[in-house]
Amino acid sequence: MTKASGTPATDPREEIVEHLPALRAFAFSLTRNSAAADDLVQDTVVKGWSNIDKFEVGTNMRAWLFTILRNTFYSNRRKMRREVADSEGTFAEGLAEKPAHDGRLQMADFQRVFAKLPDEQREALILVGASGFSYEEAAEMCGVAIGTIKSRTNRGRARLAELLGLGSDEIGMTDSATMAVLSRSSSKPL
Repeated sequence: MTKASGTPATDPREEIVEHLPALRAFAFSLTRNSAAADDLVQDTVVKGWSNIDKFEVGTNMRAWLFTILRNTFYSNRRKMRREVADSEGTFAEGLAEKPAHDGRLQMADFQRVFAKLPDEQREALILVGASGFSYEEAAEMCGVAIGTIKSRTNRGRARLAELLGLGSDEIGMTDSATMAVLSRSSSKPL
């Protein structure tokens, strides 16, 4: 295949290699980091190679490649502004959000049902479940035997689970206070 002037036509892909040193210098001037510059040149070559059909033969290949490199650099930079560097996953670990309506509805149901319990059972659940006191500490605070606190706590948990429509092996609540109150009913026999 020859050009109209009689000289052999070259594949535009072959010309890309000629511009690598200039591309690298331009990439380094933008990134100021040799590794980032190499990555940018590699991205540019891949994009140029895969879109070579869009290059108009006879136009300036160098300018076309520099445009690809520049656009890639600024696109990456815009993406990086929206991203948070978290190579160790520290930030990602803390990102979790349950639906706000779900927790409010469950908490409202829990509060309504919790209010139906007898005072002694509510007191025992608050002390042992929500406040984290041991049975011994709760019994001492209430001035009753340890067995009485255990019984009140167990009956209160069972009644809460029943009123909330929870099975013996499912708790279903997601907020920490509710989980603390109900947690022992399915995990520890009293």
